[in-house]
Amino acid sequence: MAKIGVVGIGWWACFNHIPVLQASEDVDTISICDLDVARLAQVGDQFGIAARYTDVTEMINAERLDGVIISTPHVAHTRPAIAALQAGAHVLVEKPMATTAADGRAIAAAGIAANREVLISTGLNYTRYTAQAAAWVKQGKIGEIRHAACQMGSALDDLMAGEPMLETANHLFRPPASTWSDPAKAGGYAWGQMSHSLAWLCYVADVKFQSIYCIDGKSKTGVDYYDAAVGRCTNGATVALSGASTVPKQRGMHTDVRIYGTEGVIWFDCEAGRARLELSRLDGSNETYEMAPNEADYDGTLPVTHFAALCAGKPVGNPANGENGARVTEAIAAMYASAASGAAVQIEG
Repeated sequence: MAKIGVVGIGWWACFNHIPVLQASEDVDTISICDLDVARLAQVGDQFGIAARYTDVTEMINAERLDGVIISTPHVAHTRPAIAALQAGAHVLVEKPMATTAADGRAIAAAGIAANREVLISTGLNYTRYTAQAAAWVKQGKIGEIRHAACQMGSALDDLMAGEPMLETANHLFRPPASTWSDPAKAGGYAWGQMSHSLAWLCYVADVKFQSIYCIDGKSKTGVDYYDAAVGRCTNGATVALSGASTVPKQRGMHTDVRIYGTEGVIWFDCEAGRARLELSRLDGSNETYEMAPNEADYDGTLPVTHFAALCAGKPVGNPANGENGARVTEAIAAMYASAASGAAVQIEG
């Protein structure tokens, strides 16, 4: 069984990470770390956690941790993630992995140097249907990838506008406006949500962006409500990216991806209660992944249970690794730079 620590004990850590860890058969002990001493006491008492720290390295060494979950605000992922890796722990980093291309690459490199796994909390990547889609590509069933269309929408107009998120009214904590709606702190739809759809595309299609051009539409706080981008990948493929934060609450999040190759197409779309994953080849053959009822509903527990199993030594693999996170970070950073400058942005490396 694994010993796991959580750094940053705000809304999502208390609503998702800590309860999932406490319910896991793969977890032995849980430790918490936060700069806010009063919050440490409140959360520690709420969940019955005695191991409370304000320094991540001290926590790892004292508790002999196998893994650390980084659940700090978007702009504060890099330092604790690298510190945890250097101290010998695997890390699960909340999305977005980082908010600059350099920081994304630094976290990925730290994982390699420490011989530890970096996982990103992009839940779609941890599903069976995603593994099937990636296998189709790896098996060459759609040939060489030449184009993709990747669309995502979420019911988060309140959060991106600096207002309380409606569905969190009865939670211990609520998502802070500073994380989601402040353009100076990596607020906005691309960082907050398109990190999910891009992680899926980069994993399944195994693509890396070379350049991106983006335009956006702003919320009243000045972050992106809407994003429309086009990109070129290092293999020459073209990509159309789209994101919108104003889906009605009763519909929820949805993702639609098409991956076009020289021999066929993969069709993926999901929203609450409805989903499909299909392969259509130019030779006239088709394959369909049979979705179980509600299988494609977004499940935020999946990255945490996967991470717990990995830290416990189980051979579960890593479908959202440091390289995937770095590619997503590079792409989104380029989107924001392009939207600000009005010009296409080249991605180094």
